[in-house]
Amino acid sequence: MKRFATIVTLAALVLLAVFLLYPLALVLDASIRIDGTGGLTLGNYAAIVKSRYYLGSIGNSLFCAALATAFACAIGIPLAFCLARINIPGRALLLTLASLPLVLPSFVSAYALLLLFGHAGVVTTALRGIGIPIGSIYGVPGIVIVFTLTLYPYVVMPVLAGFQAVDASMEEAARNLGGSRPYVIRTVLLPIVMPAILAGGLLVFIEALENFGVPAVLAEDRPFLAVDIFKLFAGESDANPAAAGALSVLLIACTAIALLVQRHYLGKRRFSTSARSAPAKLPLTPGLRLVATIVSWGIVITSLLPFAAVLMISVLRFRGPVLTWEFGLGNYATLLSGSYRPLLNTLTLASIAAAATMLIGAPIGYVVARHRSRLSGLLDFVGMVPFAVSGTILAIGLIIAFNSGPLILTGGWLILVIAYVVRKLPFAIRSSSAIVHQLDPSLEEASINLGVSPSKTFTTLTVPLMASGLVGGLVLVWITAASELSATIVLYTSGWVTTTVVMYHAIEGTGAGLAAAAAAVLILVTAIPLLLINRRINKQESTVI
Repeated sequence: MKRFATIVTLAALVLLAVFLLYPLALVLDASIRIDGTGGLTLGNYAAIVKSRYYLGSIGNSLFCAALATAFACAIGIPLAFCLARINIPGRALLLTLASLPLVLPSFVSAYALLLLFGHAGVVTTALRGIGIPIGSIYGVPGIVIVFTLTLYPYVVMPVLAGFQAVDASMEEAARNLGGSRPYVIRTVLLPIVMPAILAGGLLVFIEALENFGVPAVLAEDRPFLAVDIFKLFAGESDANPAAAGALSVLLIACTAIALLVQRHYLGKRRFSTSARSAPAKLPLTPGLRLVATIVSWGIVITSLLPFAAVLMISVLRFRGPVLTWEFGLGNYATLLSGSYRPLLNTLTLASIAAAATMLIGAPIGYVVARHRSRLSGLLDFVGMVPFAVSGTILAIGLIIAFNSGPLILTGGWLILVIAYVVRKLPFAIRSSSAIVHQLDPSLEEASINLGVSPSKTFTTLTVPLMASGLVGGLVLVWITAASELSATIVLYTSGWVTTTVVMYHAIEGTGAGLAAAAAAVLILVTAIPLLLINRRINKQESTVI
């Protein structure tokens, strides 16, 4: 079995070195070269430090990410507590709906907000018609709102698990010593679940910092890092690969610093408890239970409103750029009268990427969970790196690496699949390793002792036992790949346009109705598999996420 683990580890490290570390190294190299390819220089970084525009870009990105993290924690922690400790009506459905914003494209929410509260938005126009002025949704307010409503599930899921793992005897001891319930929650429960809070907050911060689609829709004239990196590389404003590389390195540095701060904080404290079962639900009065129910459902329903708005807007008529209250299917007719190719490309690329990601991620998750060594520890660390790397930066690195030389991948579908696989690999590794931790290793030992080879034991015994987790991970990877934009907008070619690219260009142009119809189709296509799989998994008191 050790040989099998070594082979899997080395093969995975080679793949990650070629398609992750090598492209990132080239981005770093370009950032310290004159014009991206000349002699060594630190002038690119000096130019950024001296530029008020780029400092503003960095400041705006960090400010919005920090605000979104704070607000996501502010609504995610109470919701997680209510789900874990209060008997909320419709808890299983609520948990499923709460996970939806995480797997649907965030720039769809931004676009819905734009149609409702933009300069010529439906709500804006209606309110102005009755004499009620409304402020601009563009810039920081709109971006933070969208980030908060789409990313708060990153806080809910780990904190919910944290509250369910708290040792009830500690809470009872604090109550017996005279502590009030709010005091016990503040001084006992919250410190214990702090690792889960920090983990969720870190995910929100990184996702908000590297997000391309939301600032592209709502930033208006404000500069943001992910958008500026794309423009500098794609040459929409001033093609400058060296500056794009320098900004990319700064973006990676910001996420790395956030990760190190979190690890430093957790490394100096102990949070373990000895809970053997989930704590009992709190005995609340009917009034308090009603308040908790309203708050919980209110948060989830509010977060889904942008998507409901997109579905509604998709069946309204547009007169030029102005939305009217006349119903019709003209937007869908326009969408369907065009080429089916973008939707077919989306489904094809997402399916191939999901299958490849699980095919690579499952053995890695198994090795990371079963075989602890320095090599597997290195694989575990490198395998998590894609989560801290922006899709735009990874795409730029892949283009630099494979646009020439012995292996040319640009211009085709394979480079899109590689980008999706690398970006989604952490999901596959974590979902696979979580299932392996729950399997008794004596089953595999018995199989090997009976003469079955380790590789055959893995494929014929372990993989079937991991099936439920692998299916959940497969669906999650498929959905997130289908709604991906950050890497796609850099890597796509005319033959491999996806639905998200169609939506992005429609939003950028005058095809608002077409974008709404495409968004509605994408929402339905991505939501149905999630609802089906969560319906099955909810029976086991869990979710895909």
